[in-house]
Amino acid sequence: MKATLYLLFLLCISTLVAQDWANLEQYKQANEMIVSQDENIEIVFFGDSITESWPNFNAAFFNDNAFVGRGISGQTTPQMLLRFRQDVISLQPKKVVLLAGINDIAQNTGPIALEAIMDNIISMAELAKSNGIEMLLCSVLPANFFPWRPEIVPTQKVIKLNELLRSYANDNNLIYVDYYTAMVDQKQGLNSELGYDTVHPNEKGYALMERILLDSLK
Repeated sequence: MKATLYLLFLLCISTLVAQDWANLEQYKQANEMIVSQDENIEIVFFGDSITESWPNFNAAFFNDNAFVGRGISGQTTPQMLLRFRQDVISLQPKKVVLLAGINDIAQNTGPIALEAIMDNIISMAELAKSNGIEMLLCSVLPANFFPWRPEIVPTQKVIKLNELLRSYANDNNLIYVDYYTAMVDQKQGLNSELGYDTVHPNEKGYALMERILLDSLK
């Protein structure tokens, strides 16, 4: 009996998660408040856990510059594409900083080709452009090991995806923000001084990213 109840509980939880696959609820109320108060948003930072954690390391960077963070841990580009209108366009920012793709390479929502990752990113770039929002395309940070997916070797896919991102940015007059070059080590992974694991930056890593981004904005 207990086992049956436990299975029913897991089924209910999985059903609830499946109903909000893109996690549209996470920022829904915060977005509504911004819209209702007609706040002036300079930049929306859009992405995964790297973006989501950024304000925890330097809240002043966001608060003092009218920057808004809209990152969700673990997300892949198809999930981000689904919430792009709600979490970016509805806020009517001047710019959006997109940092995405590493979780696609980790296959968080299943296998996906690099070209399909780019298709999702291009769709977001086109949505931004059609709504008068300037997009800054960020390189994926270097990574040569996934703690949660050790069987996947991401090194070359990260390099190739960044080549695709840079090429698209150049061809479409978008700013390309190159974090990779400044943060990579000799093993084509994240410099250990800049991250608290092999994927996520630490305080020093975010400080470097802030300098690179602000230089790109200039």
